[in-house]
Amino acid sequence: MRLGFLTPSSNTVLEPAIASLLRDAPEITAHFARFRVVAINLGAASSGQFDTAPILAAAELLADAKVDAICWAGTSGSWLGFRQDEALCAAITGRTGIAATTATLSLRDALHAAGARRVALVTPYLEEVQRAIVANFGAEGFEVTAERHLGDPGNYSFALHTAETVDGLVEEAVAGAVTDAVIIHCTNFRGLAGAAALEARLGPMVLDSVAVSLWGALRLAGSRAELPGGRVFRL
Repeated sequence: MRLGFLTPSSNTVLEPAIASLLRDAPEITAHFARFRVVAINLGAASSGQFDTAPILAAAELLADAKVDAICWAGTSGSWLGFRQDEALCAAITGRTGIAATTATLSLRDALHAAGARRVALVTPYLEEVQRAIVANFGAEGFEVTAERHLGDPGNYSFALHTAETVDGLVEEAVAGAVTDAVIIHCTNFRGLAGAAALEARLGPMVLDSVAVSLWGALRLAGSRAELPGGRVFRL
């Protein structure tokens, strides 16, 4: 099985993280195409990075590899709107004939599969971006009961925060909060390494966006492979 992932150009976490998840599953291979993403805010220039044309061009290159599914492994739909991601997936499938999902749509699917409605949100993003994500999650029926963010304009810099920093944000968010799941929402953020241990120690499911992207692509391609990376792969 071949899975295709569309990757922000300045992302350095996603590819090695997915490789680590697939280490013991040689029958599944991951293939990547990049398009330019260098900063995350609500300005027009930042939003323009996610225009459809360059994403479709990258998706067409993945289609040359005859992948079984394509995932936009970025979280832009969480602040630009779930409808934008839905339209993007339809455009990718229309252009390539290959089923498509995104990190954000896969997250929504995972939350529904887990029966999780109350969520804690952990990101590296700016306050304005975090507020937009909280609002969009609310519109989808999810209540954000706690959140932590770093106020980092990114995108390359997101990877410079250590896994220990991300773990600490999760622990802070969960402390005293009523939550069904913790979302670590950024595919250039080091949330994967601690996800399983945090689940065991804290209780709620921890949904790291790299693991969720891979889970969503696998489901779309018809696989329910059980991989490391947390309870998401048991849904």
